[in-house]
Order: sequence, then C-alpha cells, then structure tokens
Amino acid sequence: MHYRRASRLSVVAAGLTASAVLGLVGCDSGTDDTKSAAESGPSVIAPGEPGEANRTLSAEEAARQRAEDDSPNSADVSYARMMIEHHAQALEMTDLVPDRAESPRTRKLAERIAAAQQPEIKAMKAWLKSHGRAEQDDGHGHDHATMPGMTTQAQLKQLRAADGKAFDQLFLTLMITHHQGAITMATEVKGQGNNIRIEEMADDVVAQQTSEINRMRDML
Repeated sequence: MHYRRASRLSVVAAGLTASAVLGLVGCDSGTDDTKSAAESGPSVIAPGEPGEANRTLSAEEAARQRAEDDSPNSADVSYARMMIEHHAQALEMTDLVPDRAESPRTRKLAERIAAAQQPEIKAMKAWLKSHGRAEQDDGHGHDHATMPGMTTQAQLKQLRAADGKAFDQLFLTLMITHHQGAITMATEVKGQGNNIRIEEMADDVVAQQTSEINRMRDML
C-alpha cells in the first residue's frame, strides 16, 4: 500500500512537473514570438567607414545602435555634401525668376524655396564642420549626374534663355524634378544613415519639398 501511494505521488508530481515545464515552454514560446515580431521589420544596410564593407542590420539592431551611438557614418556625410550642391543648384534656378517670370505666383514660390534652402545649406555646412568633415570629398565635388533630380547644363541654358510664360512652365517642370530628387536622397539617408540630426534635416526636406511639389503641380 505504501508503495502504491508513493507511486501515485510520483505520478502526480510528475504531472505537476510536466505542467510546469509546459508552462515555462509556453512562456519561452511567447518570448520568442515577441522577439520575432520585434525583429520582423525590414533589414537596414549600414554603410561602413571608408575601406570597410557594408553590414546588414535588423530593424531592432539598427534602432538599438542609433540609440547607443548616433555618430555619423558615410551615408550621413555623403548626404550633407550632396545636398549642399543640390540646394545650391535650386538657388541658381530661383535667382533667374525675378527677371524672367511672368506669374507673381512663380515669384512667390521661388522666394519660399530660397528662404527654405539657404538656411538648410548653412545648417549642413555647420554640421560637417562640427564633425570635422570637409564640405567636399577630397576637394572634389560630386558628379551632378549621380544626384537624382539635378538639372543638366543644357536645361539650365534653356531656362536662362526663356522668358515670360514659357519660363514659368519650364521652371516649374524642372523644379518639380529637382525636388523629387531631393526627396529620394532624403528618404535614402533616413534608411542608411545613423546620425539623428541628419535624419531630422532629411525629414524637413521631405515635408517641405513634398508640399512645394503639390503646389507647383497645381500651377502648371
């Protein structure tokens, strides 16, 4: 009888132990599911420093890395350098407006673009200086053809020769493309860069220039 009682106790204990194990497994499984969900976001390509290979990080790893250290990487620096040149060309185009545009709306738009992009150029130059980076890579500017949305020299020549309504139409068409290129660059650095300040500046570019694109399309 004592033996049977001991056996029943052993069975009950074993059952309790099994339940406890199942409970623990259930908890672990939930943790794994949660972890999987957290890591299920899109992976991020993290550009390496010059001479180093790029790395692929999970969304969770990228967020944690940025929270721990937002030091600029090569994508941040390239973005600042390229956007300075990109904005400079936009200002070159807006400088033509007062003497050639027919529409007061075109003139006001050009003023808004210049008022937004001049401070942004100064901010990006100051950012590069604060991180000990030159405004150009090894003393050379970027190839305009590699930057999305840039107006070609032939198009600029055509714009300089235009006047009145023809100028307004060409200016708006070229500037829409120019803004779309800036948005592309800003979106890319938001996924590839690591510096919070650059991300904030990129957000400003996306918001401001998306609004201006919509306005320009309405003016065409």
